[in-house]
Amino acid sequence: MNCRHCGQPLTLPFVDLGFAPPSNAYLSADDLTRPERYYPLKLFVCTDCWLVQTEDYASREALFDADYAYFSSVSQSWLAHARRYVTSITEDLSLGTDSFVVEVASNDGYLLRNFVAAGVPCLGIEPTASTAAAAEALGVPVLREFFGAGLARTLSERGQCADLIIGNNVFAHVPDVNDFTLGLKVALKPGGTTTLEFPHLVRLIEEGQFDTVYHEHFSYFSLYAVERIFAKAGLRVYRVEQLKTHGGSLRVYGCHIDDARADDASVVRIRALESECGITRPTTYQGFQSRVNTTKNSLLRFLIDSKEAGVVVAAYGAAAKGNTLLNYAGVKPDLLPFVCDFAPSKQGKFMPGSHIPIVSPAELSRVKPDVVLILPWNISDEIIAQQSAVLGKETRFAVALPEVRYL
Repeated sequence: MNCRHCGQPLTLPFVDLGFAPPSNAYLSADDLTRPERYYPLKLFVCTDCWLVQTEDYASREALFDADYAYFSSVSQSWLAHARRYVTSITEDLSLGTDSFVVEVASNDGYLLRNFVAAGVPCLGIEPTASTAAAAEALGVPVLREFFGAGLARTLSERGQCADLIIGNNVFAHVPDVNDFTLGLKVALKPGGTTTLEFPHLVRLIEEGQFDTVYHEHFSYFSLYAVERIFAKAGLRVYRVEQLKTHGGSLRVYGCHIDDARADDASVVRIRALESECGITRPTTYQGFQSRVNTTKNSLLRFLIDSKEAGVVVAAYGAAAKGNTLLNYAGVKPDLLPFVCDFAPSKQGKFMPGSHIPIVSPAELSRVKPDVVLILPWNISDEIIAQQSAVLGKETRFAVALPEVRYL
């Protein structure tokens, strides 16, 4: 395989998680009697542009289908994050009734609903029918397509170029990153701004966040790689923010390459941070596999020891990262009997690969487990706040990365 940005051969391996099903391909009871799709799950590093990426096996159509089960609005902390962003960016860019905002991968309207409420014209672009329908029910106009340069040209011809193009946690989900970025360029007005949020590669490396690796994430970004991808498309990063979301993310602010705005000091600061981390040194990526295996072994020891000691362990959050963790560790219902999830779209289904049943959080109050293993560790504070009053002080909460520990 060659790099999906610069085309150079990929020769530096990063991590190999074996074979796994798509992490959001939740199963019905009938599906358990049918064959299940598995794909290799490996990451490589391009030693030319330093883009970290999965091997190409699964197509975007296979991963983002009509029954896509991830709904952004399930997380209250993520809704609050979106509201804060809209308030800030509206003031920063002086957006109003004569502006036009586009969000790529608008999901269930979690963010654009705020622009609708403020009277700012907007458009969501979302290929998954399940989430698009939820957004439309909130009054968010949605175009049900995948975004790229072709669609951007269509929008431009319709006079729908944007003052602001938003992409939250979509950049990593794009197989053709050059076409997508060119689409941002084509659909952006002169003087316009695009903001992209994505998990920061530095956090993945330093904190061993291997469970954020799954087939839907085609790429894993540093600012170093993003600046090169932007430049090829005629865009420039002029500002960067570090966020706590998803275990540590970047929000980059982009503009046309000839825009009059000067680069903010934050760009220089993040460049220096990545240089210190060693983003462009092969040795930075070596040894990560052994850290992953240590995490896996820690989880298995904890679950086996708990079962032998009669300690009841349940899991919370049927998240994609949880599926990566459980499948690589080979965890099945004998060690983890169920996973609770607040999303009705997942309840009554089964985790892909492990076939662990997904139930309502009400099951926790019935079973009263000794330990609740939180799989989406990035929102552990939110989950503990929701569930601790129901479960009482007897139940302890734990996470599995970088090793099993109580919170």
